[in-house]
Amino acid sequence: MTTSILFARFIGPVMLAAAISMAVDRQAIRNVADDFMNSPALIYLAGVLTLIAGITIITFHNFWVFDWRLIITIFGYICVISGIFRMAFPTQVKQMGEWMLETRPLIRIAAILNGLLGAFLTYKGFIA
Repeated sequence: MTTSILFARFIGPVMLAAAISMAVDRQAIRNVADDFMNSPALIYLAGVLTLIAGITIITFHNFWVFDWRLIITIFGYICVISGIFRMAFPTQVKQMGEWMLETRPLIRIAAILNGLLGAFLTYKGFIA
């Protein structure tokens, strides 16, 4: 099994589950996000975990080829950047999160993007 397929198997179903939860009960997601943003410790912990995930992806999957595998590499770099940002700037993370919750269609857009990308990676990881 290639590294790309392995990471697709990890990332795809998680994104798909996140999309389903966002689509099914947006209010519950808003409540979870509110609780999260009111806890600097959770923001910092999420940053640590996101940074670890990103470094892991980049270490084992730093492929700059123009096909579907590039999605995984870019995802790894986004995780590194967002993990560092959460750890270094928790106050700004809270402000951004509040703005995102106030902007009505963002949860719906995030659900659609997560669903499409999650379905694609799940397909690549388990079926293709």
